[in-house]
Amino acid sequence: MQKIPHLLLLALFFANLLQAGDQQESRAASSQHTQSSPPNIIFIFADDLGWGDLSRYGNTRIETPELDQLANEGTLYTHFYVPGSVCSPTRVGIMTGQYPARHRTFGHFGTGKLNERRGMPDHLDTDAYTLTDLLRDVGYTTAHFGKWHLGMRNPPAPSEYGVDFYRTNKDSNIAGKEPMDISSPDARPVSSKRILDETLEFIREHKEEPFYVNAWLFDMHSTLNPSAEQLAPFKRFKPRNVDFHGIEEVYFAALAEMDRQIGRFMDELDAMGLAENTLVIFSSDNGPEDYVITSTAHSGAGSAGPFRGRKRSLYEGGIRMPFILRWPGQVPAGVVNDHSIVNGVDFLPTLAALTQAELPESFAPDGENMLPVWLGATTQRSRPIFWEWRYDVYGHPMHRSPRIAMREGDYKLLFNPDRSRVELYNVVADPAEMQNLAKEQPELTERMLQSAQAWFDTLPESKPDARAGRNDWKWPK
Repeated sequence: MQKIPHLLLLALFFANLLQAGDQQESRAASSQHTQSSPPNIIFIFADDLGWGDLSRYGNTRIETPELDQLANEGTLYTHFYVPGSVCSPTRVGIMTGQYPARHRTFGHFGTGKLNERRGMPDHLDTDAYTLTDLLRDVGYTTAHFGKWHLGMRNPPAPSEYGVDFYRTNKDSNIAGKEPMDISSPDARPVSSKRILDETLEFIREHKEEPFYVNAWLFDMHSTLNPSAEQLAPFKRFKPRNVDFHGIEEVYFAALAEMDRQIGRFMDELDAMGLAENTLVIFSSDNGPEDYVITSTAHSGAGSAGPFRGRKRSLYEGGIRMPFILRWPGQVPAGVVNDHSIVNGVDFLPTLAALTQAELPESFAPDGENMLPVWLGATTQRSRPIFWEWRYDVYGHPMHRSPRIAMREGDYKLLFNPDRSRVELYNVVADPAEMQNLAKEQPELTERMLQSAQAWFDTLPESKPDARAGRNDWKWPK
């Protein structure tokens, strides 16, 4: 087991890595690192929560005071992306630091027949190097509570991926406790509470040692079923003169409960005296589900904010997510980072830098060390980000993106392998991706096309759906 060195030395080391023009800014961010012990790390991961769902991200239909407070106590990022447009690919990307398709995770882990048809395994390979492997190797006690979805059909236990203690919807090694029910109709109103209560219990037992814990919520994933008490404050969103629940009424009731439980969790964490030595990370795995999906027909009101696209789409609304960091005295408080592009595949190399863990020589992360950015710098990444989606995108045609996407600087390229659709957007000036610049900037478009195609050609092959990458409409004839 390696010894974790002083974080002050780490910060100075990373400040020296920055280019001369960025040294002053990064040194200011890094100079906050004065702790002599490693921080605890808590990753709260919502499910199907959209970029625009939180009031701190601009939602005027509902207030989310607890997550707003978390943002006020830390840094909120507006250009954070997840590695996939649905749950399993994103989770694989975050846990491995590599694009999910490298692990043949093209879509969600489902039934054996679905996985076989898509050329996918039934679960993430247990030989894959994971974030929890890394942290356990440098002395952290690791835990995972809540949703798992790194496998569906008889998945290996989380212990096979470097997790010491776990209670998920599939497995449990907590004495006297069965796997956690987070998805049945009766469990949905208390789903977030159950997961966060289990997380708090673990923290109380291990607060004297460095710990890393995933608290992976099931909210806001369908099928939502808020209680009458949870629905009551949102009656103003009911349809008039008929006895039905409105989709905003249901969605907001569940969202408010998740927000309340996260606030309660943070209050109890702070009451334990752990705030100053704990990095809290909050995000969501992909964009909001569309109401055309049957299980969301009564609740499909999740907001992608100003963006085009929802879950499954490679437009911004499907892959650009809320991202909040809180670490008092280390992560700047009350700051909005509206410049730096951050991705979920950065988690592993960034936390490796934070703990000075040595990555295996054979391991090649797709993410970058973004520790200076997490600590307050606004520098940019050195490499572009890539995505791919091989299946249909449900809902309105405007959400149906091409199959491959690339973000580099201010620009984002989307295209199909046969180039039947080529779209280039300046997503800083045009976040809604409405003004296709491909014909106006042919040289930039071609350069990005070649780069993204070269990346896509390195991925395993898998047969796409017939409607993948299409946005046509059946016109009357």
